Amino acid sequence: MREMVAEGADSDLTLRAQAGDAGALGLLLERHRAGMRAVALALLGHGPDIDDVVQDAVLVALRRISDVRDPAAVGPWLRMIVRNACRARLRAPYELELLDQHTAPDPTPEQILEKHALQDWVWRAIEDLPPPTRMVVMLRHFSTNVTSYQRIAQACGVPVGTVRSRLSNGRAALAEALRATTDSAYGDAAALTEASRREGLETLAEAERGRFAKVLAERWSPTVALLGYDQPIIGHDFLLRGMEGDLEAGVRQRLRNVVASRGIVIWETDLLNPPDNPDHCPPESSWLMTLKQGRVQSLRLFHPARVIQIA
Repeated sequence: MREMVAEGADSDLTLRAQAGDAGALGLLLERHRAGMRAVALALLGHGPDIDDVVQDAVLVALRRISDVRDPAAVGPWLRMIVRNACRARLRAPYELELLDQHTAPDPTPEQILEKHALQDWVWRAIEDLPPPTRMVVMLRHFSTNVTSYQRIAQACGVPVGTVRSRLSNGRAALAEALRATTDSAYGDAAALTEASRREGLETLAEAERGRFAKVLAERWSPTVALLGYDQPIIGHDFLLRGMEGDLEAGVRQRLRNVVASRGIVIWETDLLNPPDNPDHCPPESSWLMTLKQGRVQSLRLFHPARVIQIA
């Protein structure tokens, strides 16, 4: 009888969590935290990796609780996430990509947006992170092509060790926020993401119409800083010349994914080269932007190399 009650309680909490109840997910994770930690301890032994793996598993649960097909089996699902994470860490200690073999395939941008609407409360905690930490967390857990430690380090212009430290701090803060959360909602994350998606589509469309200067004047700070060089490049001129040069060469950009929070926005695009010059630009680009009062204050452009990432 006790097992049936516990199973029913797990089912109920899982269904409530899938409907966006942060408190239910917090209770569910607390209930199974000891089992998750036991799996990590059995596979990795005593050490600092234990907390990292469990915290990462918590974030996977935040993102993918909707993928659980059998709510009564959420405990084994959580322990499987930890088990896969531990095995990945043992195979490649320098790179940890948390994937659960029992979850659905990676969602489309539309599905991601829908899940943001279900899990808006996640963004309350994300917004409270310091901007440098928030950027690496957003890249790691919500971008599509800048998720490895190496790529995040390159995109942000910091050492890999700094990425690890910021992720560790961010994971701990998010896990603590989840444990402390109430039923209060953070209801505008989906609207924020959708607004940024529309702005990205409009920006690229206006650029193709020859009106990128107008977009810069209306939506970007006149002293916007382009980062990633020996010294920041200030102002619109360099950005305008770069966009116009690519367009004149026949290069187009297609917006593929958007990750948005207050003050930090990431646009991920596919670069479509002309048939007669297929190697003119790298195949992908990530726009890492900081905003103030709705205007872009800084931009770092990152072009991920086409490499196979080790899981």
